[in-house]
Amino acid sequence: MSKLSTATKRVLLGRPFRSDTLGHTLLPKRIALPVFASDALSSVAYAAEEIFLVLSLAGLSAYAFSPWIGVAVAVVLLVVVASYRQNVKAYPSGGGDFEVATTNLGPSAGLMVGSALMVDYVLTVAVSIASAAANIGSAVPFVAQHKVLFAVLAIAILTAVNLRGLREAGTAFAIPTYAFMAGMGVMLVWGALQLLVFDKDLRAESADFELVAEQENLTAIAFVFLLARAFSSGCAALTGVESISNGVPAFRKPKSRNAATTLLLLGAIAVTLFLGVIFLADRLGVVVAEHPETQLRGAPDGYEQKTLVAQIAHAVFADLPPAFFLITAVTALILVMAANTAFNGFPVLASVLAQNRYLPRQLHTRGDRLAFSNGIVFLSGCAIAFVWIFDAEVTKLIQLYIVGVFVAFTFSQTGMVKHWTRHLATETDPAVRGRMQRSRAVNTVGLVMTATVLVVVLVSKFAAGAWIAVVVMAAIFVVMKAIRRHYDSVAAEIENAEWDGVLPSRTHSIVLVSKLHLPTLRALAYARATRPDTLEAITVNVDEDDTRMLVREWEKSDLTVPLKVVESPYREITRPVLDYVRRVRRDSPRDVITVFIPEYVVGHWWEQILHNQSALRLKSRLLFQPGVMVTSVPWQLRSSARAPRERIDSAPGSVRRGLDNQEEQR
Repeated sequence: MSKLSTATKRVLLGRPFRSDTLGHTLLPKRIALPVFASDALSSVAYAAEEIFLVLSLAGLSAYAFSPWIGVAVAVVLLVVVASYRQNVKAYPSGGGDFEVATTNLGPSAGLMVGSALMVDYVLTVAVSIASAAANIGSAVPFVAQHKVLFAVLAIAILTAVNLRGLREAGTAFAIPTYAFMAGMGVMLVWGALQLLVFDKDLRAESADFELVAEQENLTAIAFVFLLARAFSSGCAALTGVESISNGVPAFRKPKSRNAATTLLLLGAIAVTLFLGVIFLADRLGVVVAEHPETQLRGAPDGYEQKTLVAQIAHAVFADLPPAFFLITAVTALILVMAANTAFNGFPVLASVLAQNRYLPRQLHTRGDRLAFSNGIVFLSGCAIAFVWIFDAEVTKLIQLYIVGVFVAFTFSQTGMVKHWTRHLATETDPAVRGRMQRSRAVNTVGLVMTATVLVVVLVSKFAAGAWIAVVVMAAIFVVMKAIRRHYDSVAAEIENAEWDGVLPSRTHSIVLVSKLHLPTLRALAYARATRPDTLEAITVNVDEDDTRMLVREWEKSDLTVPLKVVESPYREITRPVLDYVRRVRRDSPRDVITVFIPEYVVGHWWEQILHNQSALRLKSRLLFQPGVMVTSVPWQLRSSARAPRERIDSAPGSVRRGLDNQEEQR
């Protein structure tokens, strides 16, 4: 079994990487843009559609507000971009929102940002893959009918790829991201030319459908609430803007200036594509419904609603079908790229939190492929759970999505305002003070804007599903606090206490015996070699005939170690042994008791099931007994000779500790 599992692991993940191969390539702006922009640009594919989907609840007339909502979202996006340009200049270390909040607002604020970002990363994978499934389903109906399965398989493939430790190669990210930007740009420009210059009557396939309002005769307050919900859904376009602040160290020098320039380019491209999609969707008469089965009248039987981008591409490239499939492909590809950014961001964030003792230490270390394997697997499992629970529906997932984003935005901008205020208190150079005051003003506007959007999101989406994200973030925060308290208490217990150095007065050794055979004789010989003050063997009487036979064999042998029979009226093994050990300990509290347990070493997994089960249960209970040591004495069966000798580098964290190199030198 071990040989098979090792071979499978090597086929799926590849051979281990040496620690000294962990390199880092600095990126020029032309490569850094697609590497860090995929998440933000990909949101264009679903953020605009979400505005139309929410407005569809009030009927076709509500679509008239889509351009104004789009402009409002674009303004927020530009403000956030301007704010994060100040972040990358002040904190070029790459700590991002977590570092800004922790440094300026304290550990608890940083922890809140950390919990929000963890939820955000998980939902980035779920939303991006669900949107990719929807876009591919617009061209391939089979995917639309099985999008949950498609999404789960896509996440599993991404997990396997990232577990192999493949890095974000600049060219690998640049080609599909630039292809998406070029494809979307050509589609928007060609569509606008046909409408405005050539005066061509372009119509979406759904333009003639009747949209039935699910909420008719809305009151003024209810309609404003609906517009607020559409705006908050459109704000999904801001996701990923903060990624550049986390990747400043990857830029070429001057790092901060290059990162700020890239962020500006990202904002300009994202706003252009976002507003262009809304403009064309409005002019083409695209109709999308949150519940197409009940809201769309006039649709043919078996009609599968296509995504907003797919309907635009289908109308604009009606005379060039390959272009439609190309737009669908590059859109799905950049959405997968966006999901992959979470596979790089989440494990690193989890590693930082684990290093600060807020998460289990297993999340801090790299695996043998130099990837944070535990973090990757954890992220994958959570994302699959969300996809499964919400049926890979973008509209359902989006209600949970942007809460964490704007929590991080708001805390980050609050921290930046405090950062500039603190530095202004000590700065005397007028020119520097002027720059700091301008930066503080920008971050103040960003704080007001993001805090306002956060309130709108919470109010308009809380009942629709945002409460789930809030509960999950709160739960993660509480769990991380509890983990930190545990690690702190353990550290205080084992580091601050003074050891009195007093040795035990005597050693009392007990050998467990079931039969008089070679494993028992080896255990007895090893126990005698430790030279204990007292040595005895005990057996538990669970079968009267077997016990009598063992006693007779023991008396006939030349063994000088006394054998004691422990009665077990209920045919248990663990409890009678524990009671006996406790009794010995109670009679001699200053003695150290060592229990020797013979164990079989087997070569097949199914043999392990047939042996050693009582020993495992007994060991797990004895470990909790103070003053008791447990020693396993192995006896290798013949099948163990055929078992593979595990290389030392296969152990978790062995590459990190340099053991791989030691093994090769041998």
